Amino acid sequence: MNPEQGDKEIQKLLEEIKLLRRAVEELSMLNEIAVAISSTLSLERILDLIIQKCLKHLNVEQGAIMLLDEKTEDKPFQTVARRGDTISLHLPYRLDSQLSGWMLKNRNALIINDFQSDNRFLKRGKEPFFIQSLLCVPLKQKGRMIGLIALFNSQSNHGFSSEASRLLSIIATQSAQVIENARLLEEEQALIRMQEELRLAYEIQMNLLPKKAPVIKGYDIVGRSIPAKDVGGDYFDFILMNGDQLAFCLGDVSGKGMPAALLMANLQATIRSQTLLNPSSSNCLEHSNTHMYQNTGPEKFVTLFFGILDCGSHQMKYSNAGHNYPILFSEGKKPQCLESDGIVLGCLESFSFQEEQMSLSRGDIFVLYSDGITEAFNDREEEFGEKRLIQVVDENRSHTAERIMENILKAVRLHTGDSPQMDDITLIVIKREK
Repeated sequence: MNPEQGDKEIQKLLEEIKLLRRAVEELSMLNEIAVAISSTLSLERILDLIIQKCLKHLNVEQGAIMLLDEKTEDKPFQTVARRGDTISLHLPYRLDSQLSGWMLKNRNALIINDFQSDNRFLKRGKEPFFIQSLLCVPLKQKGRMIGLIALFNSQSNHGFSSEASRLLSIIATQSAQVIENARLLEEEQALIRMQEELRLAYEIQMNLLPKKAPVIKGYDIVGRSIPAKDVGGDYFDFILMNGDQLAFCLGDVSGKGMPAALLMANLQATIRSQTLLNPSSSNCLEHSNTHMYQNTGPEKFVTLFFGILDCGSHQMKYSNAGHNYPILFSEGKKPQCLESDGIVLGCLESFSFQEEQMSLSRGDIFVLYSDGITEAFNDREEEFGEKRLIQVVDENRSHTAERIMENILKAVRLHTGDSPQMDDITLIVIKREK
């Protein structure tokens, strides 16, 4: 072998050693990242470790991971991890909509080694610009893009190479499933926490409602509320006043779920305080309406029926704030809807509610309900309706108030069948004994 051939063989051997060394370094890096992110860590910690290892092994100034949030249309990418070795980390080193849009469209690795002259991305006038080079690869999980990894300002004299792109793509492939699993785990844990909070809210709400109906001589009284969700916006109450007077009410708060439940709790406190201060149904609603208008947003309102029953004289005074008309059943007479005009609470700051009066004769049945009963739909989109409600009560006149209420609820369940309960169901039945 002549000296020239010998030099070539040595050079070839040195190149192979160099490639082997690089391969060992890459494998070591990938193994280090795999070990770091395979342990049980939070999503935030996993993302931070990935960026930390990329900065170290790929010799770059800064890095960021952005995850795709498909629920947010105006800004689908959210930066969830960022690291850097310079004090300029907080300056223009963030991916804007142009870069994220390019990645969403192309879904391939992107290398830019002269960012200032790249015409694919607009620059902002004379504003200082610190990005010289960029390497960005998508995070894909089962063919679906879930985010991206971006590295800024390579410390190599030649910028980002195809080898760096290949290595970062391997890291992205290796990390995508772990990131997705960690994200799903966090979402599951958040859901569990929310369900527990809703369970506690349901318990609190049920404790706010009357635990049992008042026992008043000569009267049979029951009430019940069944929320459509874990917590609801329907409200009913019984409030014993001075003498033989019983105040009662049934309301329906706009919306559903936790916001409606919070407003319901506020409404209950307001009604109770106003009942003690204003022994008049109209005055109680007027003051409650002003309070609601001043303390809630314009999209929040409540329908409410409020009555005061004098159990000695058997006279009932009542006012209605846009709620369903209650129905009075008297022997020998047609069922009568107790009509009374009034706007919903919280709509206008000031409103004068009418106060109506009626008497309860022996055997009379007074039924107050929310629209969750009459507007309960079956699978054919048919409402339960007022006629069915009247028919059920008519067929059960001789029964106790509890039995009448149970049969109404049973009839609603039979009507809806397998259709889900779409609205809260609340009911008060007052029967004067014979």
